[in-house]
Amino acid sequence: MKVLLISANRTEINMRTMPLGLAFVAQALTDRHHSVKMIDCVGIDDIESYIKGAIEELGPDIIGISIRNIDDQTMLNTRFLYEDDREIIALVRRLSDRPIILGGAGYSMFPDAILADSDADMGIEGEGEAALSMLLEKFERGESVEGIPGLHIKGRTAVEPRQFIKDTRSFQYPDPQYVVGQPVTPDTWVPVQTRRGCAMNCSYCSTASIEGRALRKRPIESVVEWIGQLVRAGARQLYFVDNTFNLPRSYALSLCRAMTDAGLNVKWRCIVYPWRIDEELVAAMAAAGCFEVSLGSESADDEVLRLMHKRFRRDDVAYASRLLKKYNITQMGFLMLGAPGETRQSVLDTLDFAASLEFDALKVTVGIRIYPNTTLAEEARKQGIIGPDDNLLRPRFYITPGLDEKWIRETAAMYAAKHPNWITS
Repeated sequence: MKVLLISANRTEINMRTMPLGLAFVAQALTDRHHSVKMIDCVGIDDIESYIKGAIEELGPDIIGISIRNIDDQTMLNTRFLYEDDREIIALVRRLSDRPIILGGAGYSMFPDAILADSDADMGIEGEGEAALSMLLEKFERGESVEGIPGLHIKGRTAVEPRQFIKDTRSFQYPDPQYVVGQPVTPDTWVPVQTRRGCAMNCSYCSTASIEGRALRKRPIESVVEWIGQLVRAGARQLYFVDNTFNLPRSYALSLCRAMTDAGLNVKWRCIVYPWRIDEELVAAMAAAGCFEVSLGSESADDEVLRLMHKRFRRDDVAYASRLLKKYNITQMGFLMLGAPGETRQSVLDTLDFAASLEFDALKVTVGIRIYPNTTLAEEARKQGIIGPDDNLLRPRFYITPGLDEKWIRETAAMYAAKHPNWITS
């Protein structure tokens, strides 16, 4: 079948975001002998002509649209990015009568709400490689599509539970053309995924809604081979999108050593969970080309961290920060103020703690985005912050009752004024 895949995201936050998840789907369909065209809407001014041209060129049998970010997760002056996605879905509906299937991280968090709100016909919750391949097979055979795991059909309430891909080797890494799409420049950051799923169970996090809690690792040799393909395509800078690059430690250490042995000569950034990190691992990361990490400490109050279901504590963050500094790895810190258990004293302690560390940059966020199927959403309902029927598609934020938002913002701004490398939102 002829399949047009559209990455609807049009927003660049901090850097250009490449549609890696959709690229995996494109490769899976290509490997199953479908004719695939994939387009990325980032940086496109005349979006109607762009999409119309792709439809006219391919003449697709179906059109898949990937939804990435619902909003910018900022409580103050929130940008509701899904509105752009909805406009693209409506545009595609005007231009084509072919079935429209939604997917992507944003859709998977709100499958029923988005499908009901949009002009799409169906949506796939969770990973799309197997489910969309199965859907196309059903279309080709003229069979009913009901019963496909994770498939939502407009107007029908019965949904077969989604299934996560257990064997990561069953679907190949995508051809670099699907990931990059545009010419690679020295400033281009190319995404790499080595693991799916996260077992950390943080109280506010949406990862489980997207990837599940079971950690599924790619064979290290396949990761290194694919990075080599990206390098040959011109990539010189990578960012690992894994939620916790350093976990499991043994996997991270083996990956870094394999990258060093392969002589890839790339620099890269990643996300580090400040727990079970030690000097041997940090040294291996630096030797393999790591030059920057995102270090999400969120708070310096151990009780707040416990209520967030974090496995690390304040001292773990300090230790990780010292190690990263020792090996000249740039640190981008992250704080979230207003979580359950937060007090004025814990806010002050957290800001003082952050000031004591040698972060190269720090983002301080006031208020926490509430996502469905999280402990934070349950807490917010109990406290009356959100209603029992709120589907949370439109952004809602949590600040612990009794703690004044204005005071938090003024206090954070006062600290930021003394630290030019701090950003508050």
